[in-house]
Amino acid sequence: MKEDPPPDEIAWLLLDHVPVAVALLDGDLRYIACNQLWRAVVGLEGRNLVGQAHFQLVPDHKGKWSAVFRRALAGETLSGELEWIVWPNGAEDWIDWRVTPWRDRAGETGGLLVFFQRRTEQVRSRQRAEVLSQELNLLIDSATQYAIYMLDRAGRIVIWNAGAERLCGWCEDEVLGQPSDILFDQSDRDQNLPARQLAEAREKGCLQWRGWRPHKQNGRFLADVMITRIDDRDGQFVGFGQVVRDVTEEDRRARELETNEVQLRSILDSVPDAMIVIDEQGLIRSFSKAAEKLFGYDEGEVLGRNVSMLMPSPDRERHDSYIAEYRDTGVKRVIGQNRRVVGQRKDGTQFPHELTVAEAVGGGRRLFTGFLRDLSAEEAAEAQLQELQDELLHISRVSAVGTLATALAHELNQPLSAITSYVQTSASLLRANEDEVLTLIREALDEAGEEALRAGAIVRRLREFVSRGELERTVESPAELAEQACSIATVGAQARGIYCQVTIPDEIPRVLVDRVQIQQVLFNLIRNALEAVGKDGQVSIVASAEGTMTRFSVTDNGPGVPPDRVSTLFEPFAGSKTQGMGLGLSICRTIIEAHGGRLWYEPSLEHGAAFHFTVPALREYEVMDD
Repeated sequence: MKEDPPPDEIAWLLLDHVPVAVALLDGDLRYIACNQLWRAVVGLEGRNLVGQAHFQLVPDHKGKWSAVFRRALAGETLSGELEWIVWPNGAEDWIDWRVTPWRDRAGETGGLLVFFQRRTEQVRSRQRAEVLSQELNLLIDSATQYAIYMLDRAGRIVIWNAGAERLCGWCEDEVLGQPSDILFDQSDRDQNLPARQLAEAREKGCLQWRGWRPHKQNGRFLADVMITRIDDRDGQFVGFGQVVRDVTEEDRRARELETNEVQLRSILDSVPDAMIVIDEQGLIRSFSKAAEKLFGYDEGEVLGRNVSMLMPSPDRERHDSYIAEYRDTGVKRVIGQNRRVVGQRKDGTQFPHELTVAEAVGGGRRLFTGFLRDLSAEEAAEAQLQELQDELLHISRVSAVGTLATALAHELNQPLSAITSYVQTSASLLRANEDEVLTLIREALDEAGEEALRAGAIVRRLREFVSRGELERTVESPAELAEQACSIATVGAQARGIYCQVTIPDEIPRVLVDRVQIQQVLFNLIRNALEAVGKDGQVSIVASAEGTMTRFSVTDNGPGVPPDRVSTLFEPFAGSKTQGMGLGLSICRTIIEAHGGRLWYEPSLEHGAAFHFTVPALREYEVMDD
């Protein structure tokens, strides 16, 4: 079955058969539409007039029509009879004319409706009117999707098409001659709505209204109603024409779309990542709440502007060329990939963020959606962790130097003492000989002995200085000690797929330790474990109570310590690494023993290595004193 034409096409099909030249102009007097007779009358047949200015096509030499149109735009309805006019093609006519403003739904003047009628062809116009009447009746009856009916001056129904019967439920015999009030609910009739609508349409020329209308048998429907005042050729009011359309389903879909849009917007606004949508020209079409917070702009400040405004140079100047290159080549360089880029806020400050771009094509246009995650805090935290890691490494080196100095002092003290003894003995033996040369030798040996004694004293003081270092004990949480050390030691480990887990119950008592030194021990043990495991390795840090001590364990699933190295594991300079002095575990043992605990190694129950150490737990009376 052939589909019915859309309503606008029906309207202009009707007007093309009306013996009146009709044009619809906007507020700038540009053509919105016109019928064929208009083109014929003004001598512009075969031309597309839509969008063109009327007075550029039909010059107004004497300025009469310019004045008429200005008055009509101000709200007047003007008309004239038997006016003499010369058209652009030189043709001359006597015409009747009418210029009336048309209004939008808000009641504002949107432009003009202009009617010209040739009076020089009255006979032919009457003939065309008879044909029009027949065609109009056929068209009205064929418009089954629309209720089309006419009312006389008193508001009684005089024409009723098949579409009206379908929408409203009344057949033609039931409504002809009846007042139009029967088409309203009782509540509307109680408020005198039918009469008020007709009065407004008669006064303004037309009225558009949307509301609920009853169906005779099946409840009611949401109706979109257009009421038009009808005048005869003499300008006398004769009645009303009404076109009614059922928009119940259309309104339901519109509400669903609006609800979905509101829900989607709410969801997008709650997403912590910023979202920006741009078109193919790089113009911003959507700017989420998170984006407003991230860049410091309100949505109204950026909509319709180029997204490059959010970038520093040189990206700002290059961005349009990137989009143009993608449009021309179709090669995806950034779409679907995560990239670290730099953005620029409203105040000019720059910040790093992770950008992911997605593409969508719909409705004949292409859109790009960017999801942005601020990396400022993350990178600052990484920088701080790196700084702490460097600081701990520095402390480790300083401690290694201290341990090295202690070992050297212990080892060098005896040979230096022996040298002193030998030199002094030689000097004593040489005192018995008075020879001048022997005197010089004796003096030199005395000087050597004094220097050797002085060197031994220096080394001895260095050893005493290192060995007498006092601990700065504070009350610390075992979980916090382990988590902080783990955070610092595992910088970069996640990139290799290494998983580090801290499992320390809250009931484990606090410990009384030197925080920096114990974190250094944990740091060294965790770093050793991370270096021992491969990709996808696991490192575990746990703690448990053992009497008056708290036991920490660092376990990994690496290859473990070779049996031949276990006995020398904690000795200085006994490491197996190609870099370092082999003092790490020795330093750790020294620190733990200084706290009154012990450090030891044992193979893991399954495979890998496990290092354990104990430190004093905080006793109850210490908590009370604290």
